[in-house]
Amino acid sequence: MTRGMPWTKEQEAQLRELVETGQPMEVIAARLGKSKGAVSIKADRLGLKVVVSQRSRATTTSEIALLKELPSVEEALMILAGALTAASKSGLEKVEVQRLQAVATLTRTYKELLVDYIDYRGIEAKLVELEAKYAKLARKAKRKKATNYAGK
Repeated sequence: MTRGMPWTKEQEAQLRELVETGQPMEVIAARLGKSKGAVSIKADRLGLKVVVSQRSRATTTSEIALLKELPSVEEALMILAGALTAASKSGLEKVEVQRLQAVATLTRTYKELLVDYIDYRGIEAKLVELEAKYAKLARKAKRKKATNYAGK
């Protein structure tokens, strides 16, 4: 396990003071010259509860809402373009870069699957059309056969 510089008594006192005044994790880490992880570990060891800003709080999805209608390829590309634009900004936090990478990957995957789906829908439509033509021809052949037997 890698270790950074040990905490001084002054840094511990400053940590306690910053936590008591409700400073967010990012501010505390910056003021102490420590990583957010180091601050979190030290605060836990000291029994302190550090405020985590809403921006950096991780979220999970336990339920995925199903859409009534699939987004078009154009909409997927617009999402991808938005992620690209956001990712080109400097000074993004690592978590935000990872989120944008996930959005880009999911959007590309969606586009590819949507194209396959559209192909399948086209094939399915053609199959339905051919089945209808076959059924019509089968009915004609059956009538013709019935007419030939009646005429004999």
